[in-house]
Amino acid sequence: MTSKEIVKDFYKSNAFLDSTLLDTYMHPDVSLDWNSSKGFLQMNKEEMVNITNQMGKAYHTSRIYITHLLEDNNKVTVRYSHYVKTIENPREEMILAHFMVIWELKDDKLYRGFQMSQLS
Repeated sequence: MTSKEIVKDFYKSNAFLDSTLLDTYMHPDVSLDWNSSKGFLQMNKEEMVNITNQMGKAYHTSRIYITHLLEDNNKVTVRYSHYVKTIENPREEMILAHFMVIWELKDDKLYRGFQMSQLS
């Protein structure tokens, strides 16, 4: 798989709700620098697993709509919107936020991420 295919596969998987899938895509030393409308977070793999577990409890489904996916060597940039259905209302899909991420891959896994997001 190319780096671009790995990133696309990650975002099309159910990894945002099922933390057991993260090992498939994330390097053991993964880190994510996240600038959001709420502030700055720097996360390691354990913290990403914790957020995924929280999302799995709050959302019935998760869907990513990718608008841009660009590759340059071992770096991939992805722009997407994240849609969810809540546990309380599984029939209504709502947009969670818009994201732009640059991923550096190492050993065919997500290694260093630089993400910006804005709530919808």
